[in-house]
Amino acid sequence: MKIIYSLCTVLLFCLHSNAQKFQKTTQGIKTIANGNNIEIQFYSPAIVRVIKFPEIKNFSKESLSVVLKPAKTDFSIKTIGNIIFLKSNQLIVSVNTASGNIAFSASENELLKEKPQGTKFEPFDDAGVKTFTVTQSFILDKEEPIYGLGQHQRGDLNQRNQKYHLEQGNVDDAVTFFQSIKGYGLYWDNYSPTEFTDDATETSFKSIVGDAVDYYFMYGGNADGVIGKMRELTGEVPMFPLWTYGFWQSKERYKSQNELVEVVKKYRELAVPLDGIIQDWQYWGNNYLWNAMEFLNPEFSDPKKMVDEVHNLNAHMIISIWSSFGPQTKPYKEMDQKGMLFNIKTWPQSGSEIWPPNADYPSGVRVYDPYNPQARDIYWKYADKGLFSQGIDGWWMDSTEPDHFEEKPADYDTKTYLGSFRKVRNAYPLMTVGGVYDHQRKTKSEKRVFILTRSAFAGQQRYGANTWSGDTGSSWETLRNQIPAGLNFTLTGIPHWNSDIGGFFAGAYRQAWNDRSGAKNPLYQELYVRWIQFGTFNSMMRSHGTDVPREIYNFGTKGEPVYDAIEKFITLRYALLPYIYSTSWEVTSKQSSFMRALFMDFPADKKGWEIKDQFMFGRSILVAPVVHAQYTPEKIVKVNESTGWDQQGDKKNTEKITVDFTAKKSRNVYLPAGTDWYDFWTNEKINGGQEIIVKTSIDMLPLYVREGAIIPFGPKVQFATQKKWDSLEIKVYPGKDCSFVLYEDEFDNYNYEKGFYSEIEFSWNEASKKITISNRKGQYTGMLTSRKFTIVMPNGISRIINYNGKKVEERF
Repeated sequence: MKIIYSLCTVLLFCLHSNAQKFQKTTQGIKTIANGNNIEIQFYSPAIVRVIKFPEIKNFSKESLSVVLKPAKTDFSIKTIGNIIFLKSNQLIVSVNTASGNIAFSASENELLKEKPQGTKFEPFDDAGVKTFTVTQSFILDKEEPIYGLGQHQRGDLNQRNQKYHLEQGNVDDAVTFFQSIKGYGLYWDNYSPTEFTDDATETSFKSIVGDAVDYYFMYGGNADGVIGKMRELTGEVPMFPLWTYGFWQSKERYKSQNELVEVVKKYRELAVPLDGIIQDWQYWGNNYLWNAMEFLNPEFSDPKKMVDEVHNLNAHMIISIWSSFGPQTKPYKEMDQKGMLFNIKTWPQSGSEIWPPNADYPSGVRVYDPYNPQARDIYWKYADKGLFSQGIDGWWMDSTEPDHFEEKPADYDTKTYLGSFRKVRNAYPLMTVGGVYDHQRKTKSEKRVFILTRSAFAGQQRYGANTWSGDTGSSWETLRNQIPAGLNFTLTGIPHWNSDIGGFFAGAYRQAWNDRSGAKNPLYQELYVRWIQFGTFNSMMRSHGTDVPREIYNFGTKGEPVYDAIEKFITLRYALLPYIYSTSWEVTSKQSSFMRALFMDFPADKKGWEIKDQFMFGRSILVAPVVHAQYTPEKIVKVNESTGWDQQGDKKNTEKITVDFTAKKSRNVYLPAGTDWYDFWTNEKINGGQEIIVKTSIDMLPLYVREGAIIPFGPKVQFATQKKWDSLEIKVYPGKDCSFVLYEDEFDNYNYEKGFYSEIEFSWNEASKKITISNRKGQYTGMLTSRKFTIVMPNGISRIINYNGKKVEERF
């Protein structure tokens, strides 16, 4: 049999004079080297797939993340000695037929190469299936920063010299992708728990289960280009509704429908803007009814009335749904009969709501199998009937990791529709979130899907989902960590991200502060204000947590420094909505991002490569959040999920203190080189390429606008669509030629996919000091045909321009 196989190999492979053997395919080549089959497949001129597997095995796989189909790509093949060179018009891939090592170059610049002997296959028994633990190691330049790998809470931006266990968790999202400052990205297409290691000898992925080494190399030239290739590979980003970019109020939890509605009413009475309210868990009743996706709690006796009242107050409501079900629920009973539930230990552990869990009364809650398309159908059937039909506007999909306690080999042996849980574990959030997105679009395609999810995997950007950073502790350390966590997450190509404003577990701040359960504690007030300022510049601005209520009126009254600071930034968020919504169109149409690490826009400035406490919001605004306590002692609260629920925090927060929140403070800010900057608050122009000391106050964080920027500001409103954008203020920050495209559509349907939207380009010519408003492109139902734009310069000069869709020019 071995002789026959060898003869077939000779027939299949091209034999060259230098004894190299390979088969040319429509996408690349197949060859054998060092005992392994190797396949190189061009998916596009800039994206190439590498597959390696032992000669003794066959390999086929339908990727869960990759949606791109290989396109016909022109490439050439050249051989020199033992090296096969495959060249497209953007990439050169070389394969050493003796060692099996692969390297990637663009033009003459080497980008990445595999480590010699860096491909490893170790036999592994995966619940009775013979497979491998697979490793691939690479060699990076010594001083080459890399970014990505999902969301992690260590506070690192550059991921060199790191070791991660990449497995989905409450506050850690595993995405097996990184990108380099050199303009390339690498996606490791494996869904099992994976070890990422970077040290002085190698950079490697090692997955506990894999039938093959299977990864995609992509070249984009810069960070945006790499993100563009990753989205081309794994899915593009749909538009979110405009209202999702307003302010959201939430907490753990509103205990009745009356309480929830009263919160919205109170915001309207106070004239503080609000667009969203969220109902957390247990609207279904007890833990045996966990996630019934029905309002079975008597405190929610008329859910349709509740939703209608929220809508009549011009707000939107989303609701908590989970990846698990209690034994007395209809979904549980139907899925249990069909073998669609896992036997892994999950939340909640007890039928009793008393903490800690009483093991004598297990909840019986079980996680469902979203890898099974029929299970996804059943899941949606109950979500639709019990919630969506009541008018719910979107989904808060909690525990999409899912929660998995006391992880044991037997848990990972659990059979799913696609193999062992071990084999597909990290793709769980992709499958369960994707199931809801796909079904809602089929059910009601005229309403955009909006999902808030606690976990994510590669490709999840295609499912209308915003990921939040999980049940974080309320501390300055945690706040600091959110910035690099969000930036690295964004750098995997998934743009919508936020954190619980104020941190989730805030119990330590209640000690000795009975008034409003800690909301009057200055230690927490300062932290919350700084967090809400940071949250103003996330893709979703959402206040949420337990222990300390987060509604603005709990922190004081109008005229008091803390209250006024919170209101100021909620109001600023709404003023920026035209900029934010236009940025969201750039995310969808031009592969951009909301939160942008400094190196994305200033790659030549090496000082910015490591800065992890500043970022760009869109392409024009530099944000430098205040992430160190300035008015109060910084008391680090060390909590995790268990200690948080136990309300065990740092016991040092017991003393009462008096604070003067009117005092002036300062913060160091680095202004990247390559441009000058305008202070957002004062319009002072400052040279880039330097660190400056900036004066701050409790109601101000350093914000800067890059020279050569145009930013539209919207009207003062109480909700996102209260007023039409018929009289926008357009601020021009001169110094360089620049442009900005104002994007508008119908705000909450998918008609934009059919071309129903408009774009108005504003451009500034520095030499002639001229602003040009171009002819409007496109149209949609309800579009403004005429309007006013007030053009404002940093020196205070302004002009009102009447615009009816035709080109207008104005000199300053």
